[in-house]
Amino acid sequence: MDGALEMAAANLVALLAARGMSAATAESCTGGMAGAAITSVPGASAVYAGGVISYSNAVKEKVLGVPREILETDGAVSERCAHAMAEGARRLLGADFAVSITGIAGPGGAVPGKPVGTVHFAVASVEGTKSDKAIFPGGRNEVRRAAAIHAIGMLSAAAAPA
Repeated sequence: MDGALEMAAANLVALLAARGMSAATAESCTGGMAGAAITSVPGASAVYAGGVISYSNAVKEKVLGVPREILETDGAVSERCAHAMAEGARRLLGADFAVSITGIAGPGGAVPGKPVGTVHFAVASVEGTKSDKAIFPGGRNEVRRAAAIHAIGMLSAAAAPA
């Protein structure tokens, strides 16, 4: 496992444990990489509720509750889809925080306005849902790894004391 990813996951688990809170993931282009990083940390079972790998639009819709209208109009790689994924994972898994990751890891899949490396994120909590977007350089594995690190960082920021 990548050192930065491992460190981000360890920091998240420690933060959540210290605060008595939990997190969940809803992943598409990362295929479970963020959840795998989190569960590689000893003690993660006390703070990680679980994750949904929603690689297909059907799973996004049927499991996470992403409205079909969002998938048809905005697409799976969009802010609105990321919001719905995070909110669905939080509701489904009963976590304090849930992060979503949906993007184009490549090498194909780019469309106008959404180049390879485009990834949308959202973190849902009782305080609402916040989103982010990044365009990561590199090949498929680099994009996926960078997206997992970014998502775990967003969870840590959301869980940090104010």
